Amino acid sequence: MPGTIDDLIASIEVEHEAAQKRLKKCGAEVQLILDKAQQDGRSNLTPEEDERVAELFAARDQARSDIAGIENKLANANKIKTEEMEREAKQKESRATATAERKPSYDQVARVGREERTYRKDQDPFGKGFLMDVSRQFLYQDVEASHRLAQHMREERVERAEYLQRAVGTSAFSGLTVPQYLTDMYAPATANLRPFADACNKHQLPESGMSVNISRITTASSAALQAAENDAVSETNMDDTLLTEQVQTAAGQQTVSRQAIDRGTGIEDVTMQDLFNRVATVLDSTLINQATTGLSAVAQATAYTDASPTGAELYPKILGAAAGVEAALLAQGRPTHAVMHSRRWYWLSSQMASVWPMINWAGIPVQASGQADPSSSYASGPRGVLPCGLEVIVDNNIGTGLGAGTNEDEIFVVPQAECHLWEDDNAPMFIRAEQAKAANLGVLLVAYSYFAYSFRRYANGMQKVNGTGLVTPAF
Repeated sequence: MPGTIDDLIASIEVEHEAAQKRLKKCGAEVQLILDKAQQDGRSNLTPEEDERVAELFAARDQARSDIAGIENKLANANKIKTEEMEREAKQKESRATATAERKPSYDQVARVGREERTYRKDQDPFGKGFLMDVSRQFLYQDVEASHRLAQHMREERVERAEYLQRAVGTSAFSGLTVPQYLTDMYAPATANLRPFADACNKHQLPESGMSVNISRITTASSAALQAAENDAVSETNMDDTLLTEQVQTAAGQQTVSRQAIDRGTGIEDVTMQDLFNRVATVLDSTLINQATTGLSAVAQATAYTDASPTGAELYPKILGAAAGVEAALLAQGRPTHAVMHSRRWYWLSSQMASVWPMINWAGIPVQASGQADPSSSYASGPRGVLPCGLEVIVDNNIGTGLGAGTNEDEIFVVPQAECHLWEDDNAPMFIRAEQAKAANLGVLLVAYSYFAYSFRRYANGMQKVNGTGLVTPAF
């Protein structure tokens, strides 16, 4: 079915943006090849590089030709739209009668501004309309629902074209982009959520590929005193090792009954919020608990062994972990956060003391072993600050069944700058309906998002406190 002139203009604009990106990408790759030859001290390019540069110049010329053609096509489409608007305006004028002297209705007043989105926060704050359209299009092939979803995706391609191109870089999934305002519900219901992930050093997920590569300097250059004039000075060639972190998928699913879709009230709260919360929780739990690469596996341990633990005894262990972070990073970073389970935070808050640290961080009351932020709550940022200046992140994705007695938790001391997390700003990215539950009169809704992380740039850059002193606290 042919679309409206606005649909045509939107598709041409997307095509124009894609051609511009091709042009920019060709120029960037040519510059990269030339820079590499310059760095290597080569006066000529290799045959492979010459061939690739020729291909890139041809692709660049084609992109420029495409852009000129697309701009001409876009100009014609805009001209048609202008003529249609003028024709409609003249038709309205010709139908004017004596009643035209009346003040026009609100929806008849011409306005200049952006066209309203199909799914809007003021009209559909919890995403019920979006969710119902996804379900009805799947169950009944509802024409109106399909039209609204198609219009929504056209809007996404115009407003978030770069994001959509990056999001579909892997063929493992395809689906509908969740309206951006609904991603604000990534955190509101009962779940462990992602307090630590929100405190990490954020990066944009790469446009393509299923891994993130980081260069680590494993052999540094050297310097030494010159033995005598004109003697050779110290020289050690630097060397690096490639650190590869995998792009992973955090996903959740929920089955909604046909009865709920047809007759339910408030299902959007249960479905959308819960799906987003489960995706948030599994992402954060992966960062902390994943074998080999997770924070718990990477962190260097400082043992606190005590059958009768106290806050006064635990605090020096936290300082020892902070000292370990600084010793590993030196000027490359500093310990900034202590990440702990909520039960450990409240246990520390319950401890009484008659003595105080010799050195307190600026702004911490002298006769206090830290300070809580009364305005903070779970998953809303730091809960407080310790006397040494470490901000406390409370995260219940930290295990509480650790150790020989399966009743211990851990405290992590980390430099925020070295807690790297790559993800899309608009995550969770997609939601789609599956047919697996059709025989049960149910629609299986799947939400998922891509991410990558790394805590491994520097050995011992992450530290933790563990041991029998961190068993289930007694209040």
